[in-house]
Parts: sequence; C-alpha cells; structure tokens
Amino acid sequence: MLDIKLLRENPKIIEKKLKSKIPDIDIFKILSLDEESRKIQKKTDDLKAKKNSVSKEIPLLKKEKKDVTSIFKEMAAISTQIQDLDKKFKELSQEKDFLLSTLPNIPGDDAPVSLNVEDNKCIKTNLEKKTFDFPIKNHVELNEKLNLFDFQRASKISKNRFSMYRGMGARLEWALINYMLDIHLQNGFIQIIPPLLVKKETMFGAAQLPKFADQLFRLEDKDYDLYLIPTAEVPLNGIHLDEILTEEELPIKYVAYTPCFRREAGAAGKNERGLIRTHQFNKVELFSLTKPENSEKVFNEMLSSAEEVLKGLDLHYRNMLLCTGDMSFASAKTIDIEVFLPGQDRYYEVSSVSNCTDFQARRSKIRYRKKDEKPEFVHTLNASGVATSRLMVAILENFQQEDGSVLIPIVLRKYLDDQKYLTPQK
Repeated sequence: MLDIKLLRENPKIIEKKLKSKIPDIDIFKILSLDEESRKIQKKTDDLKAKKNSVSKEIPLLKKEKKDVTSIFKEMAAISTQIQDLDKKFKELSQEKDFLLSTLPNIPGDDAPVSLNVEDNKCIKTNLEKKTFDFPIKNHVELNEKLNLFDFQRASKISKNRFSMYRGMGARLEWALINYMLDIHLQNGFIQIIPPLLVKKETMFGAAQLPKFADQLFRLEDKDYDLYLIPTAEVPLNGIHLDEILTEEELPIKYVAYTPCFRREAGAAGKNERGLIRTHQFNKVELFSLTKPENSEKVFNEMLSSAEEVLKGLDLHYRNMLLCTGDMSFASAKTIDIEVFLPGQDRYYEVSSVSNCTDFQARRSKIRYRKKDEKPEFVHTLNASGVATSRLMVAILENFQQEDGSVLIPIVLRKYLDDQKYLTPQK
C-alpha cells in the first residue's frame, strides 16, 4: 500500500506514474475522502478538547453553588455530535483505505514507461538458441512416447488445466526442485516449508487482495475462511506480519518450495497446451526482507541465484526489464528471466524477480528499528527460483534427440541415479 502522504504532497506526479501502470487510475477521489476525514477529525478533536475543558470547570461551578444544568445539556449534545462524527470518520476512512489498497506500487525510475509489452527491454542473454537438424516436437508430442505426464487422467481427477506427473516425469520434477533448493541454500537462503492455506489478512498483506480476488482458489468451509496460495511469496511475506525487526536481523532471505494454485489460466491458445499454463504448478520461491538502502543489492543477489539455476542447466535465456504496463501490481521494478521453448517457438517467463519496496511491508506492518530510532518499513523482494513446469518444458524441448529421447542435463543426473537419457516408454 502507498503512503497517503506521498499522494498529498505530489498528487499529479504520483498519479502520472501510476497511470503508466493502470491508465484509468484516479487518486483524487482518495484525496477528497482524505481531506474530508481530516476535517472531521479536526472538528472531533476540537469538540473533545472543549468537552474536557468544560468537564474540569463543572466541579468548580458546583462548589460555587452555580446551576450547571445547561452545561450538562450542552455536554450531552457535544457527546452525541462526537459519536456522529466518529461514525462518519470511520466510514470515510474505510472507504479511503479500501481505495488506497487498490492502487499499485509506484514504478521505479529505471522501468521503461510504456503500456506495451513490446517495450520490455532485453538487458542480458545467456548462450544461443539451440539448433536442430531434424524436425522437432513440442513437449506434448514428446510425451506421447516418453509417458512423463498424464493430462487426461489429471483432468478426470480434477478438471482441465491440471497435470499429473508419472514415472520419470515425477522423478525429474523432484530432481529439478532439489537441484534448485541446493543452489539457493548454498547462496545463503533459509529454507521454509509454509502452510498452503492462508488467511485473508495474509493475502491482503502480500497485495493479492482485493485486486486479485477472482483469480484465487478459496476454501468452501463454514469453519475456515482460507485461500490456497498462488505463490509461496504470500506465506513468506506473512511470516513477519505486524513485527518490528532489529537492524541486525536484516537482510532475511527465505527459500520455499510449494505447489501454487491459480484460477486464472489465461487465454490458452494452441501453444499453451500441456504444462505451459496450468491451475496448479510447482515453484521454488525466493523472498527477502531488507533495509531500503540495501534492496537493490539484494535484488541483484536474488536475480543471480535464479540465473544460476538456468546456467547450470545449459539453457539459453534472456533477462527482460519490464516496462511499467507489464509489471506486477506490487512491484516497483521487475526483471523477467525468459527461456526459449523451441516447440512453442517463443520465449516464456520462468522467473520474475521483483523489488516491492515498502509496498507489501506497509500493508503487512513489517518494520525494523535502528537502535533507538523510530521504526521504519522494510523493503520486500521476491523471485521465482524457479517455476518448474515451464522449466520442464524447456529441458524436454531443448534437449530432445532425433529418436525421441531427451538428454538429461548433467547437473540433474545425480538425483536420477546418473541416468543420462529419458527414453521412450512402451
């Protein structure tokens, strides 16, 4: 959530920056409510001060045998007025806070200003695209012989857009997860196994609510009002909800593997079959809390850790600095790591590294204290480290062989009994 003081002090500048993310934003309704509520608060404070002052005079007047009946009537009227004003103030504040919670984070100055994703800026590439001297197949076609996934039975168990890994597909998935965790643990991240069901307050703190309510899976149960997590970022952000950390504790760097659940499956076209876009997928997530002055340093550390995963797999990828219109709701800066999938003939994001500055911390009331100074909000950062489903596709399609087998990257073989190839199954 944004600091209302920023809107008060620089309304036109802030609105212009926010419109570069969401064009139809209007902050002046919020400022109008803010101004009205502040006037009511001032009037209420004045009435309370008057009431307190007169209340101190009443005993003296009684002592002097003076009639205080009219004063009591006046105080009763003031009390009623204060109650009415308090009620109005609460209503205005709730409306203002709700509208404030729907504003995205302010994009940083280094983000390209555009609503067109074509203006995302490629800032780095690794290796070259693979070339093939035989007709290639996409991962769904390869799976017809490899038998790594069963989409039809997964649909029977659940619904469309769910997948079921089997045999070597399941083992390769776990190899990827363990490989990624090993890298991030070596890079100083603390492993967490968080709950997969979280409270509304936790979703709000991570900026998933109210903006993305229609994209979340919600538990239907009279005793529990809980949501399935769309990413481990949500519970990791919730760990320190409403806490004041010490300066010495920062930075805190977490890593977690979880399944992720999302209702929004996008406009699935012919190139988004199979594992490309599903309602449930596995992801290793990085999450950090740090002092504001160190957030760019931590951002680069998280980006480097995510890149290390892809470099070890010998995959071609590119880093894209996202333009304002393509950034996430909570992010001030985002770099997407995209791998090229030959079977789809296009790049797909496998990691998104974001600096959310104090946006989530303000919603979650996560602060830190420098010695005896007033507490300040931390900066939070998140990164996919990475999502396995598209990474699985990248491995299958980039390392496919002419006979339909797939070469297993060297770094994964130790998790698979040193097996070198995935071979067609009968």
